[in-house]
Amino acid sequence: MPRPIARVLTLLELLQSGGIRTVTELADRLDVDERTVRRYAGHLVDLDVPVESVRGRYGGYRLAPGYRMPPLMLSDDEALAVLLGLVAGRRTGLTTATGTAGETAAAKIRRVLPERLSLRLDAVLGSLAFTAPPGETVAPDSGVLLPIADAVNHHRPISIAHTAADGRRSERTLHPYGVVAHSGRWYVTAADLTTGEDRTFRLDRITGVRTLPGSFEPPAGLDPAERVLTGLATAPYRHEVTLRVQGTAEQIHTRLPAGVAIVEELPSPSSADPETERWSRVELRVDRLDWLPAVLASLDRPFVIERPDELRGLVEALAERLTHSARRSPPDA
Repeated sequence: MPRPIARVLTLLELLQSGGIRTVTELADRLDVDERTVRRYAGHLVDLDVPVESVRGRYGGYRLAPGYRMPPLMLSDDEALAVLLGLVAGRRTGLTTATGTAGETAAAKIRRVLPERLSLRLDAVLGSLAFTAPPGETVAPDSGVLLPIADAVNHHRPISIAHTAADGRRSERTLHPYGVVAHSGRWYVTAADLTTGEDRTFRLDRITGVRTLPGSFEPPAGLDPAERVLTGLATAPYRHEVTLRVQGTAEQIHTRLPAGVAIVEELPSPSSADPETERWSRVELRVDRLDWLPAVLASLDRPFVIERPDELRGLVEALAERLTHSARRSPPDA
């Protein structure tokens, strides 16, 4: 590629990164004089690229906002980052569009790559393996996600059309606090003005969003992710489990994540040995108890079951099976 053309494209890439670039800065980056920078900017204007000249002490050049730009120029590292991001997004549920948008986006990028780079990226993607299987993911509709995110950003109330897990449909007015992606699903945490409660809604169960006039002030110190995790951990289930475990919240959450269990570290008695590890209160709501004994055993920490009594029997049964297995002799060859 002739050097002047390469430098014009480099100028476009610099301007695409955003903000105002001074003529002096651009001249240094392109290794040309300031007069040449102005000529290169004129070439971009001739190509219908919306380059604006900004006057003043801190003036220079920038791209006009709101215009559709020509295809992005990506370096080798940038192309790899984008494609790996699309692959990871599909596996973790962070893709925000339904259908095949992720696949078509990746195909468009790969279609314009030089053969040399395309072969290298194929080698990376072909040799890539994941340690965990892809989970169940539910991508939100962009027509739902985008207006909700905008309302969160500008503190605007919204009206949503919602379908509950049992199929009941309702119209609700919300003050949305934040959007959270968790375990392959997307949630909005909000004040539900219809019921007067703070609620969490799955975005895939919202079929329509309408921004309402006015604004609201979110609570101070709000943590949307913590609210979603707490809401999931306290959702109504068949069994309510309460335990006391000797250990910190961080240690317990390694086996019982925040979206499953609420952990409260308890104060140490005044007479307690300062070297003795503190206990924590753990609360869970689950549909089944059969998986809990193995998880409690994997914690490898003393624990006390407060409720339900049914869990005690399951723990004892697991202990008996483990004891029986430990005492068995290997079969003869």
